[in-house]
Amino acid sequence: MIAVVDYQKGNLLSVERGLVAVGADARITSDAAEIARADAIVLPGVGAFADAVATMNELGQMNAIADRVRAGVPFLGICLGMQLMHEFGVEGASAASPARGLGLLPGTVDLIPKTDARGRSFKVPHVGWNTVELTDRGQKSELFDGIESGEYFYFTHSYIVPSGETDLAHTAHSIAFPSAVSFGDRAFGVQFHPEKSSDAGIRLLRNFANLAKS
Repeated sequence: MIAVVDYQKGNLLSVERGLVAVGADARITSDAAEIARADAIVLPGVGAFADAVATMNELGQMNAIADRVRAGVPFLGICLGMQLMHEFGVEGASAASPARGLGLLPGTVDLIPKTDARGRSFKVPHVGWNTVELTDRGQKSELFDGIESGEYFYFTHSYIVPSGETDLAHTAHSIAFPSAVSFGDRAFGVQFHPEKSSDAGIRLLRNFANLAKS
């Protein structure tokens, strides 16, 4: 069973339906014990980093998820769920006192710049379709099997994760930012919404569902 984590912040039904549509046994749950027993975990979400962390800690989900991911259980973080994979986030908190995430990946999740290096203005939030350019690691990743570099996915977010060796893909807005990351070879985060991304999103969800069965 794939646990779709309910922490009162996500677009859960569309994610669950997307997984079921590709043949997965997916179930929405807020129960930390059920999450800990799941064969795979999907952490969707919209909203503020700090608020999500507070709710997840209250429900006992943070430790359950982190422990299972470190044990090798397949994991997919979507949008805020990807951001929560990191050590810290300033959304709903402050740069001086950021909220603490799952700590699977290093660094602090911060606001997208509103201007680029040439001083041109960009809309924030970043909303709409944009290309996802795969890194060398991304092209070898099972998550992107059958998906071409440069494919379009749907985004809606104001914050981005720091770039590093775990990047699977990049997307350009005011700056180039990581749009997919990994922790090991069975845990992934995507900044875009595969459940809203037409055929490419369906393919990605199918790839994850297949990984969850292996």
